[in-house]
Amino acid sequence: MRGARLLPLLVDGAAWVAGLLAAVLARFDFTPDRSHLAGTLATIALALFLQATIGHARQLYRGRYRFACFDEVHAVATTTTAVALILTTASLLLSRPMVPVGVPAVGGAITLVLMMGLRYVRRVQLGRRLRPDHRTAAPAVLFGAGTAAAALLESMLHDPKGRYLPACLIDDDPDKRRLRIHGVPVVGGRDDIARALADARADVLILAVSNADAALVREIRDRTLAAGAAFKVVPSVSELMDNPLAVGDIREVQVTDLLGRHQIDTDLSAIGGYLTGKRVLVTGAGGSIGSELCRQIHHFRPAELMMLDRDETSLLAVQLSIDPLARLDDPSVILADVRDATRIREIFRARRPQVVFHAAALKHLALLQRYPAEAVKTNVLGTLNVLEAAGSVERFVNISTDKAADPSSVLGYSKRITERLTAWTARNSRGTFLSVRFGNVLGSRGSVFTTFSTQIAQGGPVTVTHPDVTRYFMTTQEAVHLVIQAAAIGTDGQALVLEMGEPVRIAEVARQMVALSGRSVPIEYTGLRQGEKLTETLFGAGESDERPLHPLISHVGVPPIDPAHLLHLPSGADAPVLIASLAETCVLPAPFEARSPVLPPALP
Repeated sequence: MRGARLLPLLVDGAAWVAGLLAAVLARFDFTPDRSHLAGTLATIALALFLQATIGHARQLYRGRYRFACFDEVHAVATTTTAVALILTTASLLLSRPMVPVGVPAVGGAITLVLMMGLRYVRRVQLGRRLRPDHRTAAPAVLFGAGTAAAALLESMLHDPKGRYLPACLIDDDPDKRRLRIHGVPVVGGRDDIARALADARADVLILAVSNADAALVREIRDRTLAAGAAFKVVPSVSELMDNPLAVGDIREVQVTDLLGRHQIDTDLSAIGGYLTGKRVLVTGAGGSIGSELCRQIHHFRPAELMMLDRDETSLLAVQLSIDPLARLDDPSVILADVRDATRIREIFRARRPQVVFHAAALKHLALLQRYPAEAVKTNVLGTLNVLEAAGSVERFVNISTDKAADPSSVLGYSKRITERLTAWTARNSRGTFLSVRFGNVLGSRGSVFTTFSTQIAQGGPVTVTHPDVTRYFMTTQEAVHLVIQAAAIGTDGQALVLEMGEPVRIAEVARQMVALSGRSVPIEYTGLRQGEKLTETLFGAGESDERPLHPLISHVGVPPIDPAHLLHLPSGADAPVLIASLAETCVLPAPFEARSPVLPPALP
C-alpha cells in the first residue's frame, strides 16, 4: 500500500526533472554551460521538495483521491501551478537567479502535461483491463444517451466479468449524433435500431432510459423484437430512488414496464421535508401501497417510522425490506387493527405521530359486494377510528381510489365516505387532513396482475370480464412517489387526484402478460360483475380537473359529512339493504354552514 502511494510522487518527480530540463535546453538552444546546468539541478531539487510538501499537505500522495479521477486531476494541477509560481517568484527576487525567469513557467507547463499524460495512459490501461472480455461478453446496443445510459456504460465498462459489452448507443435527440460517451458512439435514432443491431452483430438491446413511459417501452420493444434481438430494460426512476444505476440492474421487461410506467420527473428531496425528522405512522403497512410508502418514507430519514398492520407476516416482510437485521420486537412494528378504536387511541396517545398515511383498507371489489358489512367495519369505521385518534397530528393522508369518483360499488361507496369523513375532520382539527385518489396499481397483492399471473402459470384460461373494459394503471413505486408529493402540496379537506395517463384495456394487460410468458394461453370473457364499471373515471360529477401546483396532481373539493350520519347505517341488515344505505350516505348533502372549529385537547 505504501509503495502504491509512493509511486505517484516518483512519477511526478520524474515529470519535474524532464519538464525543467526540457525548458532549460530549449532556452539555451540545447547548449547550456555548466553554470546553467548547476542552476537547473538546484531548481529541480527545490521543485521536488515543494511538490512533495504541497502535495502531502493536499493529501495528494496519501491515498485520498481515486486514481486519475477529476478530484485528483484538480489537485495535481493546483499543486504543480503553486510550485511553478513559487519557483518563478524566487527567480524574480534573487539577484542571481538559478535559472532564467521564464524557465519555471515553461517547465511547469511541460511537467503538468507529462503528469496528466502519464495518468491518462495508465487509466486507459486499467480501463482496458476492466472491460468485459469480448470473447465471453455479448455485444449490446443501448437505447438512450442520457445520464442513465452514462452511468450504465461506466458500470458495464468496469466489470471484467460482465455479460454485456456496449457496442453503440441509439438516441432520438439529433444533437447527440456522433457523440461519444465513455468511448461508445451514438449511431442514430429509433428508426436505426435494426441497422445498429446488425452492424454491431448484437443480439440484445438495453433500454437505458430510466424515465421512459410505457408507450416508449412498448415501441422500442416491438422494434427490437422485429429485428430479431432480445430486449432488456433498466428500472424506472421511482424504482431506483436515487440509487446509482449499475449493470446489475439490467433485467427482463415486465408487464409493469409495458403498461404502468409514467414519466415522473419529480425532485422528491425538495418536497420531502415534511417527513424528515418527523414521527410518521403508516397504517396498512403490510399491504402493497403501505409497504412501498414505508420504504420511500424511510428514504427521507424520519425521526421514527411506525408501521401498523393486523397481519404479522406482512409486517415482518416490510420491516425486513427496510432493515434486513431488524427483529419483530422492534418498536417500529405495531400489531393492531384499525377496527379496534380503543387500541388505536392508545397507540396515538403513546407514540404521538406527527404525520399519518392511512393505507389500511379492504379493496377487493367482488368480495366487498358480497360482504358489505366488512367494508363498513374496516374502510368506513376503521378510518373514522384513525381520524378521531389523529385529531392533533400535523398532516393526515387518506389513501383513496378512483372508484370513489361517482361510486357504483361497495368499495367505491366506502372510500367516498372516507374522503368525506377526512374533509369533515379537516374542518374540525388543527392539522392538514386530505385524501389522495388514484387508480389500479400494477403488481399490488390481489390485483388483476396477480390473478392473470396465477392463471397463466396454471395453463389458463385467463379470464377478463369484458373485451372493452378499461382501467387506469400505475406502478406501485410511481403511485407512492406521487402520493408523497401530493401530501406535501395538498390543502385541508381536498382530494388530490394523481395523473394516471391513458386508461388501458384489461384485455391488453392479459395479452401482454401471455406474450411475456411465452406460452399459448387462451383468454376468455366472463361478463361484468355487480358494481363494476366498464370504464373508470378519476373525477366525479361536479369535480373539475384543476392542477395549480403540479402538472400530475389535480385538486378537487370534497363535501364533508358528519360522522353522526354513520349511526344510521344498518350494519346488521342484508347485503342489498346495506349497499343501498351506503349509496345514500355517499350523496348526503354537506352541512349548510361551516362549523366552528372544535380543537381537540392536547394529548397528555
